[in-house]
Amino acid sequence: MAMLGKRRPSRAASGKSGLVRQPAAKSTSASDTSDALVVERLAHDGRGVAHDATGKTVFIDRALPGERVDAAVHVNRKRFDEAHVKALLHRSQQRVEPPCVYFGQCGGCQLQHMAIEAQRTHKQDVLCELFARQGIELGTPHLLHGSTEHYRRRARLGVKIDGQGNVLLGFRAAHSHRLVDIHQCHVLVEPLQALLPPLRALLAKLEAPRLVGHIELLATASECVLLVRQLKAHALDAERWQAFAKQQGVALGAWLGRESACLHWYSAEPVLEETLQIEGQPPLTLTFAPGDFLQVNADVNQQMVAHVVKWLAPAPGQHVMDLFAGMGNFSLPIASSGARVHAVEGSASMVARISSNAARNRLEVSAQQADLSDSAAVEALLKAQQHLDALVLDPPRNGAETVCKALGRYPVPRLAYVSCDPATLARDAAHLVRAGYRIKQVAVADMFLHTAHMESLMLFEYEG
Repeated sequence: MAMLGKRRPSRAASGKSGLVRQPAAKSTSASDTSDALVVERLAHDGRGVAHDATGKTVFIDRALPGERVDAAVHVNRKRFDEAHVKALLHRSQQRVEPPCVYFGQCGGCQLQHMAIEAQRTHKQDVLCELFARQGIELGTPHLLHGSTEHYRRRARLGVKIDGQGNVLLGFRAAHSHRLVDIHQCHVLVEPLQALLPPLRALLAKLEAPRLVGHIELLATASECVLLVRQLKAHALDAERWQAFAKQQGVALGAWLGRESACLHWYSAEPVLEETLQIEGQPPLTLTFAPGDFLQVNADVNQQMVAHVVKWLAPAPGQHVMDLFAGMGNFSLPIASSGARVHAVEGSASMVARISSNAARNRLEVSAQQADLSDSAAVEALLKAQQHLDALVLDPPRNGAETVCKALGRYPVPRLAYVSCDPATLARDAAHLVRAGYRIKQVAVADMFLHTAHMESLMLFEYEG
């Protein structure tokens, strides 16, 4: 037990490990049995889709529509195969040189080999296709996007010690627990990018680096914050962390303990703030705490909030309800327009956060806790909040199906739905359309550049 968390001495590699996944007996090339494959389109996750000589679907990593490839199959399934490019025989005009040296290893950015304009068109097409499956035809969605590729203002990096005692810092490989050791990250905002080299140097000097589980990075307009997942307190390493925080000018805290970790600050506790600047409104300042949800792309988040406010056009005296309200990202700008806002969250701590943010900005926002996946709770909420002028939905990835089903019985004139999963949005939209709502506005927000993920915004109006 005396060695717990401490660096182990280096040892020669054996070449064998019970943790290493055994390769398939043989990687089958498409050219073994047929001509090379022609990529027809992209799957929703960004992989190329082709069909082999037997008609079987093949999903090909990092292949683009129109390309002809010699593909090696690495996973055989009954209905489809999964493959990677063995040789690129004909290149798409949309193919570009990936800007990150870790592309293809790190699982974070799947689309860096694709021109940015093509990435965004793909996301618009995905949304339209998912709605077409529900029998709903969309026009071309409006596109929201940021002005820089260095957009990510928060990230979590894993820490691991390899068999030779080397400290690895980075992100997971795609569909794997394997950690990809990185020295830079193309999509991080520059203040966080600048911290990676000194952070790596510090980890290499720690006496017990195995006690570090991961590191969270966060940048606001005024602060850079590092949060260390420290599995067990270590006095000497704590001194090193404190010196690092002072030298780098960052706020640094640690989640201490293996179970029920408590947050301890090595530096002065920072005041974490998000400022929303919506045209025609005074700036709004929202405070938040480590662990609260914060959109990774500040620029695109501002655009999304502005669009929702413009679409709903809240006026003084109107009554608006914001479900899955978070820290008040939409509630406060709507209240700033003069509307009375009732915000609902599943977390008691976030209800308190909304209330304090409203008071800080001198806005009229009431807040309550409710389980929005529970049909009885949703029914009671909509009964109590009748005569609404508008409603905002900003649910997690599993969507707001319970709420959308109930909104057929308790209609509202206007509904803005903000979604991080286009499939659940299409499902929920189908419930609303069947209940008499009509889609009036659609937008795709490229919140996560170089990935297949996106945010979608829709405005519905009830026509009965």
